[in-house]
Amino acid sequence: MSVAASSQLDKAVREHYLRLSQGGWVQVTYVWVDGTGEGLRCKTRTLESEPKALTDIPEWNFDGSSTFQSEGSNSDMFLIPVRIFRDPFTLDPNKLVLCEVLKYNRKPAETNLRHSCKEAMEQARDAHPWFGLEQEYTLLGIDGHPYGWPQNGFPAPQGPYYCGVGADKVYGRDIVEAHYKACIYAGVKISGTNAEVMPSQWEFQVGPCEGIEMGDHLWIARFILHRICEDFGVVATFDPKPVTGNWNGAGCHANFSTKDMRSPGGLKHIEEAIEKLSKRHPHHIRMYDPSGGKDNSRRLTGQHETSSIHDFSAGIANRGASIRIPRQVGQDQCGYFEDRRPSANCDPYAVTEALVRTCILNEVGN
Repeated sequence: MSVAASSQLDKAVREHYLRLSQGGWVQVTYVWVDGTGEGLRCKTRTLESEPKALTDIPEWNFDGSSTFQSEGSNSDMFLIPVRIFRDPFTLDPNKLVLCEVLKYNRKPAETNLRHSCKEAMEQARDAHPWFGLEQEYTLLGIDGHPYGWPQNGFPAPQGPYYCGVGADKVYGRDIVEAHYKACIYAGVKISGTNAEVMPSQWEFQVGPCEGIEMGDHLWIARFILHRICEDFGVVATFDPKPVTGNWNGAGCHANFSTKDMRSPGGLKHIEEAIEKLSKRHPHHIRMYDPSGGKDNSRRLTGQHETSSIHDFSAGIANRGASIRIPRQVGQDQCGYFEDRRPSANCDPYAVTEALVRTCILNEVGN
């Protein structure tokens, strides 16, 4: 199994330097989405004291020509801090800060989908939209081969791996547990994790989060995962179909509700929202992966617990439908629904914005 050379460095040596006093100075790592709409970038600066609020963290800039976000002749881009987390790598009082990216003219960069998402969330504030996203991912060696798989073959067929236990059934649990703890330390609203159907595939859940908070927390959770995988020398991919053939793909199922849906008799409001979604299926497919549906078409085939990308469907406890109403929700007559269409590499701002604009703001059109 091919692992990164940097992971072979002696981590015990690093621990000595992490214990050194910082003398009141604080390291703040700025994190942002790059021009691919999927990749994350970061860089760190020193502040004279621990920031207590976003106003304590200055705007910064970076070379957008090196992140697919500008031309070299006009390359400076602005980093605008939007949410602070504790840093699980260099520890307190150091911080991770998620940033929006603005162009030279102070307008949002093309992959800054947070800007329009926040506008939608402000308009829908009175509905109190809650989200929970189920982020699936697959662990790979740096050679692109699934971690733990035979180098010249395949593992046994799917069946024993989902929520499995045992060295012959799960690969990479150290990474999963480290990520879980690191997210809790950081203040990410991580709510669970499990091994998935394909071996070396995992899932973590973030939420419930209200409004714009959902995208912020999921992006930082992804950053923390990539950073932990860096230490272990492996790669986490959000490719929606990392292995062709009779293997499950990877999604980012979106659980969604409003205050009315969560209240007694809320099933009526859930059914109304699903009816609205049925009329905008092509629009949501375009919003649910960065390629506008091309990536997700490899996953949404109607097989391996998916609906067809070409059809819209809904049902109680049906994992082969576009929208699943959990059985408990059907019994309680209130709660939430699960949109199973978003791809693992989706932008959570695009997903949550689309749900709000269709289900709450009543926007129409494909």
